[in-house]
Amino acid sequence: MEPSRSPLEPDRLAVLTRWQVEVLAQTGSTNADVAAAARDGAGEGLVVTAEAQTAGRGRLGRTWVSPPRAGLAVSVLLRPAPDVSRWGWLPLLAGVALAEAVRAVTGLESALKWPNDLLIGGGKCAGLLAEVPVPGVVVIGIGLNVSLTADELPDTPTGLPATSLLLAGAAQVDRTELLAVLLERLGARYDAWRQAGGDPDTSGLRDAYLRLCGTLGRQVSVILPGATDLTGEAVTVDTDGRLVVRTGAGDRPVAAGDVVHLR
Repeated sequence: MEPSRSPLEPDRLAVLTRWQVEVLAQTGSTNADVAAAARDGAGEGLVVTAEAQTAGRGRLGRTWVSPPRAGLAVSVLLRPAPDVSRWGWLPLLAGVALAEAVRAVTGLESALKWPNDLLIGGGKCAGLLAEVPVPGVVVIGIGLNVSLTADELPDTPTGLPATSLLLAGAAQVDRTELLAVLLERLGARYDAWRQAGGDPDTSGLRDAYLRLCGTLGRQVSVILPGATDLTGEAVTVDTDGRLVVRTGAGDRPVAAGDVVHLR
């Protein structure tokens, strides 16, 4: 039986006055659309979401494709006031907001694989991508599997199987409500972070991320730029948003890399 896949309802999203939400029937990449708008001078708060995305991009050049109306593909334009050295927390902030929204709407518990994949029941349900297309702008893209069936799931190169909210037990999800709650949580987390000058501790962001991070306490292998590997126990996320891996040679902070959970 095909899952119900109702279209997003722009009128219900229009009440989110801090966001300017554009709902497209189809696009290549919502991140590319928002980046182009940023280059044309668009202000903070632009949100582009599409019912179908034909050239969505994930981390490390991977693709993110979903059947029409089976997920959420959404990108947000931010012009952060805190110093650029704090911007590394923004994709982690979005991951926290997404996990909070999924729990609020579906009741499902989730975890974050550093830096910002959303895991439910050990499977990858969402991914996030942050980009700086022009100075002073951060574009955050989120791809969430909502009603994908088992035969529609994408391949995942991370060692974790893909899943969806449907397969995790949330049979009927109102995508409009889910997007609205996601944007509300993102706004609240962003405001707190911004008001704290980007400080992850003062804003409560680091504590929230540490509680949700399913990578901590695990043995991991991190594929670093240059194709070298780092193996050890993930012990914390530091104040710069870096994953700290405990190895035989001591603790090593990792700012960027592809993490594989070993056990």
